[in-house]
Amino acid sequence: MNLTGVGRRHGPRRPWVLRGVTLDLPPGALVRIEGGNGGGKSTLLRLVAGIDTPTEGRVRGRPRRTAYVPERFPAALPLDATAYLTHLGRIHGLRRAEAVRRAGAWLERLGAAAYARTPLAELSKGSSQKVAVAQALLGEPQLLVLDEAWTGLDCAARAELDLAVTERTAAGAVVVFVDHDPRRLAAATDARYRIEGAAVLPTAATHGPRVRIHASGPPGSTPPPGLAAQPAPDGGVLLTVDAARSDTVLRDLLTARPPWHIRAVEELP
Repeated sequence: MNLTGVGRRHGPRRPWVLRGVTLDLPPGALVRIEGGNGGGKSTLLRLVAGIDTPTEGRVRGRPRRTAYVPERFPAALPLDATAYLTHLGRIHGLRRAEAVRRAGAWLERLGAAAYARTPLAELSKGSSQKVAVAQALLGEPQLLVLDEAWTGLDCAARAELDLAVTERTAAGAVVVFVDHDPRRLAAATDARYRIEGAAVLPTAATHGPRVRIHASGPPGSTPPPGLAAQPAPDGGVLLTVDAARSDTVLRDLLTARPPWHIRAVEELP
């Protein structure tokens, strides 16, 4: 996906919000957008997601399956959580039964299954945010845009959203996000951009310590969910993970049935 020469004004005679934006978003990339309040982060995310159109320039290669979680979810709709998610699933092209199944699965995963039949207008901010996240993920988007999507979620739901992001990028999707916590997905972020003035400028991505695991699995096996795997030149796969998570990943591989064979483990600079 590519944004070339994109500009967006407040209005025809008002100053630029963004100007001269050029971004390349390759498949599987996790991209963080940073900047001060009111600087244009949400505007950029809405352009990426296709919610808004640029006043100048163009966006090319936007995937057909695109999902967006806004900073504020409009929960005042005459539907309960399941009905709303099922409706969105149908819009994504799912059969009704599959839409209902995925809606239930995501509500369960995010800790909101108890509110499946609760009208949206009666949900708390945290519960309505879980519905907002669920509607974005149930269609398995190829482009996922998250504008402060973690805000209002409890710790367990935040962890599930972190995992869902890694699952989407491992599946080749592009994820673009804004979050107030500078530690959010820091070890997995591929690129960072900062909005200064009306410009979008690249900044160096910062990673914590990382570990590369060279492993071989039984025929037909796949790595644990949420891991990006690359084929190793001499067979097996290479898994690059946050060092803090490496012990958990190794344990999952070694205790699988049948277990994986660990060929090598190395710390990355």
